[in-house]
Amino acid sequence: MTSATTDILTRLERYYDAVPRSIARAEDFGPLTLFVRDGSGYPYYARPTLGWTGAPATADDVERVRARQRELDVPEAFEWVPETTPGLGGALEETGLALRERPLMLLEDDGLAAPPHPLVRLLAAEDPALPGALAVPHLAFADLGTAVGTAGPDELAAMIATLEADDGGSVERVAERILAGRSVVAAAVEDGVVLCAGQYLPVDTATEIVGVGTLPSARRRGLAVAVTAALAADARSRGIETVFLTATDDAVARIYARVGFRRIGTAMEAAAE
Repeated sequence: MTSATTDILTRLERYYDAVPRSIARAEDFGPLTLFVRDGSGYPYYARPTLGWTGAPATADDVERVRARQRELDVPEAFEWVPETTPGLGGALEETGLALRERPLMLLEDDGLAAPPHPLVRLLAAEDPALPGALAVPHLAFADLGTAVGTAGPDELAAMIATLEADDGGSVERVAERILAGRSVVAAAVEDGVVLCAGQYLPVDTATEIVGVGTLPSARRRGLAVAVTAALAADARSRGIETVFLTATDDAVARIYARVGFRRIGTAMEAAAE
Protein backbone atom coordinates (compact mmCIF):
# COMPACT_ATOMS: atom_id res chain seq x y z
CA MET A 1 0.00 0.00 0.00
CA THR A 2 1.43 3.38 -0.99
CA SER A 3 1.69 6.28 1.44
CA ALA A 4 -0.88 8.18 -0.66
CA THR A 5 -3.40 5.34 -0.29
CA THR A 6 -2.68 5.13 3.44
CA ASP A 7 -3.39 8.86 3.75
CA ILE A 8 -6.67 8.51 1.85
CA LEU A 9 -7.79 5.57 3.98
CA THR A 10 -7.00 7.58 7.11
CA ARG A 11 -9.22 10.38 5.80
CA LEU A 12 -11.96 7.85 5.14
CA GLU A 13 -11.74 6.57 8.71
CA ARG A 14 -12.31 10.10 10.00
CA TYR A 15 -15.28 10.43 7.67
CA TYR A 16 -16.78 7.08 8.74
CA ASP A 17 -16.53 8.19 12.36
CA ALA A 18 -18.04 11.64 11.74
CA VAL A 19 -21.08 10.81 9.60
CA PRO A 20 -23.20 8.95 12.17
CA ARG A 21 -22.50 11.43 14.96
CA SER A 22 -25.00 13.99 13.66
CA ILE A 23 -27.92 11.62 14.29
CA ALA A 24 -26.52 8.90 16.55
CA ARG A 25 -24.70 8.61 19.84
CA ALA A 26 -21.38 6.80 20.14
CA GLU A 27 -20.92 4.14 22.82
CA ASP A 28 -17.34 3.26 23.76
CA PHE A 29 -16.21 -0.37 23.74
CA GLY A 30 -12.47 0.20 23.70
CA PRO A 31 -11.23 -0.83 20.24
CA LEU A 32 -14.81 -0.70 18.93
CA THR A 33 -17.38 2.10 18.84
CA LEU A 34 -21.09 1.38 18.59
CA PHE A 35 -23.24 4.05 16.94
CA VAL A 36 -26.80 4.08 18.25
CA ARG A 37 -29.47 5.97 16.35
CA ASP A 38 -31.35 8.68 18.26
CA GLY A 39 -34.96 8.15 17.21
CA SER A 40 -36.22 6.14 14.24
CA GLY A 41 -34.45 5.63 10.95
CA TYR A 42 -31.47 3.71 9.64
CA PRO A 43 -29.96 1.58 12.45
CA TYR A 44 -26.23 2.09 12.64
CA TYR A 45 -23.40 -0.36 13.35
CA ALA A 46 -20.15 -0.75 15.23
CA ARG A 47 -16.81 0.31 13.75
CA PRO A 48 -13.17 0.36 14.84
CA THR A 49 -12.59 3.20 17.28
CA LEU A 50 -10.99 6.16 15.54
CA GLY A 51 -7.40 6.70 16.68
CA TRP A 52 -7.34 3.58 18.88
CA THR A 53 -3.76 2.74 19.94
CA GLY A 54 -4.42 -0.11 22.36
CA ALA A 55 -4.64 -3.83 21.75
CA PRO A 56 -6.62 -4.98 18.69
CA ALA A 57 -10.22 -6.03 19.14
CA THR A 58 -10.75 -9.61 20.27
CA ALA A 59 -13.73 -11.94 20.02
CA ASP A 60 -14.58 -10.95 23.61
CA ASP A 61 -14.75 -7.28 22.56
CA VAL A 62 -17.03 -8.23 19.69
CA GLU A 63 -19.28 -10.25 21.98
CA ARG A 64 -19.67 -7.29 24.35
CA VAL A 65 -20.82 -5.12 21.45
CA ARG A 66 -23.18 -7.81 20.15
CA ALA A 67 -24.73 -8.19 23.61
CA ARG A 68 -25.38 -4.44 23.69
CA GLN A 69 -26.89 -4.55 20.19
CA ARG A 70 -29.25 -7.32 21.27
CA GLU A 71 -30.16 -5.30 24.36
CA LEU A 72 -30.99 -2.32 22.14
CA ASP A 73 -32.82 -4.56 19.64
CA VAL A 74 -30.73 -3.31 16.71
CA PRO A 75 -28.94 -5.38 14.05
CA GLU A 76 -25.72 -7.10 15.14
CA ALA A 77 -23.74 -5.33 12.43
CA PHE A 78 -20.14 -4.20 12.03
CA GLU A 79 -18.34 -2.28 9.27
CA TRP A 80 -14.62 -1.76 8.74
CA VAL A 81 -11.81 -1.49 6.19
CA PRO A 82 -9.36 -4.40 6.50
CA GLU A 83 -6.50 -2.41 4.98
CA THR A 84 -6.83 -0.12 8.03
CA THR A 85 -7.90 -2.64 10.68
CA PRO A 86 -6.54 -5.96 9.39
CA GLY A 87 -7.22 -8.20 12.39
CA LEU A 88 -10.87 -7.40 13.01
CA GLY A 89 -12.29 -9.87 10.50
CA GLY A 90 -10.87 -12.84 12.38
CA ALA A 91 -12.34 -11.68 15.70
CA LEU A 92 -15.74 -11.20 14.09
CA GLU A 93 -15.68 -14.60 12.39
CA GLU A 94 -14.71 -16.21 15.68
CA THR A 95 -18.07 -15.10 17.12
CA GLY A 96 -19.98 -16.64 14.23
CA LEU A 97 -20.76 -13.52 12.21
CA ALA A 98 -21.01 -13.75 8.42
CA LEU A 99 -18.58 -11.49 6.53
CA ARG A 100 -19.13 -9.74 3.23
CA GLU A 101 -16.63 -7.71 1.24
CA ARG A 102 -17.29 -4.96 -1.31
CA PRO A 103 -15.01 -2.82 -3.49
CA LEU A 104 -14.08 0.55 -1.94
CA MET A 105 -13.53 3.11 -4.70
CA LEU A 106 -12.12 6.65 -4.91
CA LEU A 107 -12.81 9.23 -7.62
CA GLU A 108 -9.63 9.99 -9.54
CA ASP A 109 -8.62 13.61 -10.07
CA ASP A 110 -9.31 13.25 -13.79
CA GLY A 111 -12.62 11.40 -13.31
CA LEU A 112 -16.17 12.44 -14.22
CA ALA A 113 -15.93 11.20 -17.80
CA ALA A 114 -19.72 10.86 -18.15
CA PRO A 115 -21.48 13.92 -19.65
CA PRO A 116 -24.60 15.42 -18.03
CA HIS A 117 -27.72 13.31 -18.60
CA PRO A 118 -30.99 15.02 -19.68
CA LEU A 119 -33.06 13.02 -17.19
CA VAL A 120 -30.86 13.64 -14.15
CA ARG A 121 -31.24 16.56 -11.75
CA LEU A 122 -30.35 17.49 -8.19
CA LEU A 123 -33.40 17.58 -5.93
CA ALA A 124 -34.42 20.41 -3.65
CA ALA A 125 -36.09 19.59 -0.34
CA GLU A 126 -39.53 20.38 -1.79
CA ASP A 127 -39.01 18.53 -5.10
CA PRO A 128 -42.00 16.22 -5.76
CA ALA A 129 -39.55 13.55 -6.96
CA LEU A 130 -37.95 13.21 -3.52
CA PRO A 131 -40.23 10.41 -2.22
CA GLY A 132 -39.55 8.41 -5.39
CA ALA A 133 -35.82 9.05 -5.09
CA LEU A 134 -35.84 7.55 -1.60
CA ALA A 135 -38.06 4.63 -2.63
CA VAL A 136 -36.11 3.49 -5.71
CA PRO A 137 -33.05 2.16 -3.81
CA HIS A 138 -35.30 -0.11 -1.71
CA LEU A 139 -36.49 -1.83 -4.88
CA ALA A 140 -33.01 -1.85 -6.43
CA PHE A 141 -31.31 -3.47 -3.44
CA ALA A 142 -34.10 -6.03 -3.06
CA ASP A 143 -33.18 -7.25 -6.57
CA LEU A 144 -29.40 -7.02 -6.72
CA GLY A 145 -27.45 -7.20 -9.95
CA THR A 146 -27.34 -5.33 -13.22
CA ALA A 147 -29.88 -7.37 -15.20
CA VAL A 148 -33.22 -5.83 -16.11
CA GLY A 149 -35.82 -6.83 -13.52
CA THR A 150 -39.59 -6.80 -13.17
CA ALA A 151 -40.17 -4.15 -10.49
CA GLY A 152 -41.41 -1.01 -12.21
CA PRO A 153 -43.65 2.04 -11.70
CA ASP A 154 -46.40 0.14 -9.88
CA GLU A 155 -43.98 -1.29 -7.34
CA LEU A 156 -42.37 2.12 -7.00
CA ALA A 157 -45.73 3.73 -6.21
CA ALA A 158 -46.36 1.11 -3.53
CA MET A 159 -42.94 1.71 -1.97
CA ILE A 160 -43.52 5.48 -1.97
CA ALA A 161 -46.80 4.92 -0.14
CA THR A 162 -44.98 2.79 2.42
CA LEU A 163 -42.35 5.47 3.01
CA GLU A 164 -44.93 8.24 3.27
CA ALA A 165 -46.82 6.20 5.88
CA ASP A 166 -43.62 5.71 7.90
CA ASP A 167 -44.09 7.07 11.42
CA GLY A 168 -40.43 8.01 11.44
CA GLY A 169 -40.97 10.41 8.54
CA SER A 170 -38.09 9.22 6.36
CA VAL A 171 -38.91 11.66 3.54
CA GLU A 172 -39.14 14.57 5.97
CA ARG A 173 -35.82 13.63 7.58
CA VAL A 174 -34.00 13.67 4.25
CA ALA A 175 -35.67 16.95 3.27
CA GLU A 176 -34.38 18.46 6.50
CA ARG A 177 -30.89 17.13 5.75
CA ILE A 178 -31.00 18.67 2.27
CA LEU A 179 -31.93 22.05 3.76
CA ALA A 180 -29.13 21.73 6.30
CA GLY A 181 -26.58 20.82 3.62
CA ARG A 182 -25.94 17.37 5.08
CA SER A 183 -27.41 15.44 2.13
CA VAL A 184 -27.46 16.02 -1.62
CA VAL A 185 -29.86 13.88 -3.66
CA ALA A 186 -29.87 13.33 -7.42
CA ALA A 187 -32.44 11.47 -9.50
CA ALA A 188 -33.18 10.44 -13.06
CA VAL A 189 -36.83 11.31 -13.67
CA GLU A 190 -38.84 10.44 -16.78
CA ASP A 191 -42.51 11.39 -17.20
CA GLY A 192 -42.71 12.02 -13.45
CA VAL A 193 -41.34 8.58 -12.52
CA VAL A 194 -38.00 8.29 -10.69
CA LEU A 195 -35.95 5.67 -12.49
CA CYS A 196 -32.69 6.00 -10.57
CA ALA A 197 -31.46 7.95 -7.55
CA GLY A 198 -28.64 8.33 -5.05
CA GLN A 199 -27.15 10.83 -2.65
CA TYR A 200 -23.96 12.01 -1.03
CA LEU A 201 -23.31 13.01 2.57
CA PRO A 202 -20.65 15.71 2.86
CA VAL A 203 -18.42 16.17 5.89
CA ASP A 204 -15.82 18.93 5.51
CA THR A 205 -13.84 18.08 2.35
CA ALA A 206 -14.87 14.43 2.05
CA THR A 207 -18.03 12.65 1.01
CA GLU A 208 -19.37 9.20 0.28
CA ILE A 209 -21.85 8.64 -2.53
CA VAL A 210 -24.45 6.22 -1.19
CA GLY A 211 -27.65 4.46 -2.11
CA VAL A 212 -27.37 4.71 -5.88
CA GLY A 213 -30.07 2.39 -7.16
CA THR A 214 -32.00 1.94 -10.40
CA LEU A 215 -35.60 0.79 -10.74
CA PRO A 216 -35.07 -2.82 -11.90
CA SER A 217 -37.23 -2.41 -15.00
CA ALA A 218 -35.14 0.63 -16.06
CA ARG A 219 -31.70 -0.98 -15.87
CA ARG A 220 -29.18 -1.11 -18.71
CA ARG A 221 -29.80 2.54 -19.66
CA GLY A 222 -26.70 4.05 -18.03
CA LEU A 223 -28.73 5.83 -15.37
CA ALA A 224 -26.62 4.74 -12.39
CA VAL A 225 -23.53 6.13 -14.10
CA ALA A 226 -25.35 9.37 -14.87
CA VAL A 227 -26.63 9.83 -11.31
CA THR A 228 -23.23 9.00 -9.83
CA ALA A 229 -21.52 11.44 -12.18
CA ALA A 230 -23.99 14.20 -11.29
CA LEU A 231 -23.41 13.69 -7.58
CA ALA A 232 -19.65 13.56 -7.95
CA ALA A 233 -19.58 16.67 -10.14
CA ASP A 234 -21.70 18.59 -7.64
CA ALA A 235 -19.47 17.51 -4.76
CA ARG A 236 -16.37 18.64 -6.63
CA SER A 237 -18.03 21.97 -7.47
CA ARG A 238 -18.47 22.54 -3.75
CA GLY A 239 -14.79 22.03 -3.03
CA ILE A 240 -15.04 18.45 -1.79
CA GLU A 241 -11.69 16.82 -2.50
CA THR A 242 -12.27 13.21 -1.42
CA VAL A 243 -15.22 11.56 -3.18
CA PHE A 244 -15.63 7.83 -2.64
CA LEU A 245 -18.19 5.04 -2.71
CA THR A 246 -18.66 1.36 -2.02
CA ALA A 247 -19.78 -0.82 -4.91
CA THR A 248 -22.15 -3.74 -4.35
CA ASP A 249 -19.84 -6.15 -6.17
CA ASP A 250 -17.20 -6.31 -8.90
CA ALA A 251 -19.77 -6.01 -11.70
CA VAL A 252 -21.13 -2.78 -10.24
CA ALA A 253 -17.57 -1.58 -9.59
CA ARG A 254 -16.93 -1.80 -13.33
CA ILE A 255 -19.87 0.56 -13.88
CA TYR A 256 -18.46 3.10 -11.44
CA ALA A 257 -15.07 2.83 -13.12
CA ARG A 258 -16.67 4.44 -16.19
CA VAL A 259 -17.17 7.62 -14.13
CA GLY A 260 -13.53 7.66 -13.03
CA PHE A 261 -13.54 5.71 -9.77
CA ARG A 262 -10.72 3.29 -8.96
CA ARG A 263 -10.54 0.64 -6.27
CA ILE A 264 -8.39 1.58 -3.28
CA GLY A 265 -9.44 -1.03 -0.75
CA THR A 266 -12.22 -3.17 0.59
CA ALA A 267 -15.29 -2.26 2.62
CA MET A 268 -16.22 -5.11 4.93
CA GLU A 269 -19.51 -5.84 6.63
CA ALA A 270 -20.29 -8.45 9.26
CA ALA A 271 -23.74 -9.39 10.47
CA ALA A 272 -25.59 -12.15 12.28
CA GLU A 273 -27.22 -14.59 9.88
